[in-house]
Amino acid sequence: MDITIEQSGRVRIVTLNRPHARNAVHPGMARALFDAFTDFEADDDSDVAILTGAGGTFCAGFDLKAAAGGEGAEWIEALDIPDGWHPARQPMPGPMGPTRLRLSKPVIAAVEGPAVAGGLELAAWCDMRVVAKSAYFGVFCRRWGVPLIDGGTVRLPRIVGQGRANDMILTGRRVWAGEAQTMGLADRVVETGTAKEAALALATSLLEFPQGCMMADHDSARMSPEDLAAALMREWKSAAMVRAEGVAGASRFAAGAGRGGAGVG
Repeated sequence: MDITIEQSGRVRIVTLNRPHARNAVHPGMARALFDAFTDFEADDDSDVAILTGAGGTFCAGFDLKAAAGGEGAEWIEALDIPDGWHPARQPMPGPMGPTRLRLSKPVIAAVEGPAVAGGLELAAWCDMRVVAKSAYFGVFCRRWGVPLIDGGTVRLPRIVGQGRANDMILTGRRVWAGEAQTMGLADRVVETGTAKEAALALATSLLEFPQGCMMADHDSARMSPEDLAAALMREWKSAAMVRAEGVAGASRFAAGAGRGGAGVG
């Protein structure tokens, strides 16, 4: 199974489960992630979710082998955002799965190893990030000409500020956990191998509060659905202008270039 789902009390744990591919997300997996989080939102017995990855890796992004082929192209082409789209009333998947959802309940990312490219966008979609000391973030897709198309340009500046977001987005460099915490991208930094355990402890602590009040404050603190829709639409249209460049870069990766983060600082 490319994702696994488990329940710990009122906490739903969704795990990316392709460790042989550093949990890179292919179209079928993206759909499964979207379904997992729409199910979580509708489940009255679940109040908090955790998103994590198997095998000491969070997520290396969208599967560039799929992106270079017909499967990925068909998936991306089917995701055009319609005019007048409202994320709260018209749930629809993003390329990585749940990234166009605006849930009423909090989601915590438990990050081990790389959270890069689309994996960074998944982590930024989450409301909090518990990060292992040896984990790192990065817009690694920069060197392949693959744009951020799943909320990265929308959410990252709101999390770390425009200047630091510019640094990450323009350079594509590796940002380790310690620097990520200084930026505000990592909310908790924990020992390697303990991110999921620490995220579960954090999630469980949230259950101790009156949920109605907490959810109301959580909703008010975020970008409005209308502003989110407009920002994601602008990002999507901007990326569409360079999609051919991204496909070419994905093809170079699929052919064997730059594996394992080679050439990224």
